[in-house]
Amino acid sequence: MKYNRILLKLSGEALMGQQQYGIDAARLMQYAEEIKAAAESGTQVAVVIGGGNIFRGVQAAAFGLDRVQGDYMGMLATVINSMALQSALEVLGVQTRLLSGLTIQQVCEPYLRRRALRHLEKGRVVIFGAGIGSPYFTTDSAASLRAIEIEADVVLKGTRVDGIYTADPEKDPTATRFPEITFDEVIEKGLNVMDMTAFTLCKENNLPIIVFDMNTAGNLQRLIDGEDIGTRVVMFSSDSEQLNSKQASLQSSLDTPTGQA
Repeated sequence: MKYNRILLKLSGEALMGQQQYGIDAARLMQYAEEIKAAAESGTQVAVVIGGGNIFRGVQAAAFGLDRVQGDYMGMLATVINSMALQSALEVLGVQTRLLSGLTIQQVCEPYLRRRALRHLEKGRVVIFGAGIGSPYFTTDSAASLRAIEIEADVVLKGTRVDGIYTADPEKDPTATRFPEITFDEVIEKGLNVMDMTAFTLCKENNLPIIVFDMNTAGNLQRLIDGEDIGTRVVMFSSDSEQLNSKQASLQSSLDTPTGQA
């Protein structure tokens, strides 16, 4: 299945590369190249990027800061990363627009759904910064909400691992990857895909999520072209869909008159 409109969710930590903090220029340009290839293939691309490489709202308590203040600081961190990604894409000749959940007129357009859709239709890469503009909501929630609003085909969560595993593959060598899993199975198994608010938004709106390795060159385009990589989170498994289809076909044949006298 080739996707026509996607929302790509990237973590801020992924931008650090091998560094301890901040933005690794090589990793930033790699991501920009991947996004450029996807956009040039005809796919409409929107991006949400976290700010964990600079500041996370949940760190505020450790500093004795107010959580709300910390969350707004985290939102500004996402704007910094969004601006960096925008600049990298424009160096490569990609037309972009940065839309912000906070009003920062000098560097971002305010988020308007119709404006975002118009930019996508014109082939521009749209970057959503500052989350949804409210505290207590993660960038995962922002990704899910914006994906629903722009009617994306799928949320692609780019990580440093190649899917969802039975356990943390970096800690447990026996962990195995799920090629496909349902929303209900993720909840039952207590797997960490997104925060529950974001995950529930996708589940209730039947919006599939694919978790994949963004750090492997070419993976984004291969995924968009329909290759079976990463882990796909869906409402119903393929086996269930095939069974339901067979049952519906059988019922239809039983209900069809035979034409016998």
